Amino acid sequence: MTHIPVLLQEVVEGLQAKAGEVILDATVGGGGHSEVLCKAMGRGRIVCLDADEDAIERSKSRLQNCGCEFLFYQTNYRYLDQALASFGIEGVNRALFDLGLSSFQLEESGRGFSFMRDEPLRMTFQKSLKEGDVTAEIIVNEWSEDTLATLLESYGDEKQARRIARKIVEAREHSRISTTFQLAGIVESVVKRKGKIHPATKTFQALRIAVNDEFQGLRDGLAKAWEKLLPGGRIAVISFHSIEDRTVKDFFRELGSGGAGKVITKKPIVPGEEEVAHNPRARSAKLRIIEKVNVLATE
Repeated sequence: MTHIPVLLQEVVEGLQAKAGEVILDATVGGGGHSEVLCKAMGRGRIVCLDADEDAIERSKSRLQNCGCEFLFYQTNYRYLDQALASFGIEGVNRALFDLGLSSFQLEESGRGFSFMRDEPLRMTFQKSLKEGDVTAEIIVNEWSEDTLATLLESYGDEKQARRIARKIVEAREHSRISTTFQLAGIVESVVKRKGKIHPATKTFQALRIAVNDEFQGLRDGLAKAWEKLLPGGRIAVISFHSIEDRTVKDFFRELGSGGAGKVITKKPIVPGEEEVAHNPRARSAKLRIIEKVNVLATE
């Protein structure tokens, strides 16, 4: 399965990378954005991060013959400062965050992101589990009914959250919920299908966000990226969830109103009809860009 990068040309045009610069690709995935950014700037260094070990290996293979110097580091972007320090890099000119789940993670990782195949309920971005790591299985089997309902409402915008939480608790009293098909079946018994959207979509989304602490991770990652961004540099963020987009919007707005940054996208850039038709997963994507103000240039 080939992952199709979202808003590819818009990212390249928005970041305006120049030859010899340092780019941070905080979510390299399959390497699609990094490949095109490299071609656009001709030469330079691109630091490629991803929490998923498999993504690092796939992107290494894809980018090995491109003309830039690629530096790979397996970690969540909330720890991007450690990654940059390991390479002796003190600042970057451009940074990209693509917050979407890759096609590979959905369809081939075997980690339970999709309700379309029967897999263990993990939903962790990282391949290897450490002691104390939270999984989707732990959440659905051990969290209280009220906590589950709040999670589904807050992270999934699920209107049937209370009923789904009740059904999950009833089901786990009989046997542990350990696979994607088990969970999807429970949700389907409560939520009826509307159009092409699977009834379990919002539940699976909410669990994935909780397992990976995505919203706090985003706040941490943005703050550290801004700290490492050189004057005149730009950060681009592609989000797929309303809370993600609001987090980015508020972060950028605060920097803009304080004079530290210039918001390039007054409104988010969204995919056109042609891109959505070619890649349906792009339909909810929103791109926002900010530039760090060069204080010396404004004095």
